[in-house]
Amino acid sequence: MSGTIALVGSGEWLPVMQDIEKELLIDRPPIYVQLSTAAGQESKSRIEHWKNLGINQAKALNVESRWLPVLDKESANNPEYAEKITGAGLIYLSGGDPTYLAETLRDTIVWQTIVKEWQNGASLGGCSAGAMALTTWVPTMKIKIGKHTDHVKGLGLLPNIRVIPHFDRMLGWIPDIITRYLINTPPGVTLVGIDENTALVGGIDHWVVKGKQSVWVLTDKGRTEFKPGESLITN
Repeated sequence: MSGTIALVGSGEWLPVMQDIEKELLIDRPPIYVQLSTAAGQESKSRIEHWKNLGINQAKALNVESRWLPVLDKESANNPEYAEKITGAGLIYLSGGDPTYLAETLRDTIVWQTIVKEWQNGASLGGCSAGAMALTTWVPTMKIKIGKHTDHVKGLGLLPNIRVIPHFDRMLGWIPDIITRYLINTPPGVTLVGIDENTALVGGIDHWVVKGKQSVWVLTDKGRTEFKPGESLITN
């Protein structure tokens, strides 16, 4: 039986989201696998920052931290890293660049192992970029010279939902983000905005809002708010 999924708006590996991460480990092996692949293009000091956050959160939860330096395509095909994912209670993809995350993990042995462990009951968390990449469509957040596409194919684990994280702040950063998503969200797929320090927990179609703020279902007719504790069914 597949494990629980958490789609998180922000706050991975921080005290504010500790209770949700603790819940994802209930009745599961006390092994917390952490990947900062989405930050793979950041500086060494930033990578070290992500690593320390993950280790400290696992320590606070009294579980084993397995932070893995899966930062590019080569490391995503490293069988030693894939082996360390086996037996996890919680696997978590942290934030950064969602297109880089999707393109780096797609069709690799690390991603195949993550899916297998989730199918065998491990919980799977994705925060910000991590949440976006688990779907089928990921917008390009940074336009690169010579690249004209505004999106890449996601990892495809969740075909019936698309995610805008940091929703309470995202419109200030990228004013056209909702329009870009709505234009590219086909019938039968639910578009959600997840506020910061908030998570949508469950999967594949049945979810519960947890955390500090709200989740919003977005359509061309407007938005519907779901507060903590409320349930949401996606198509």
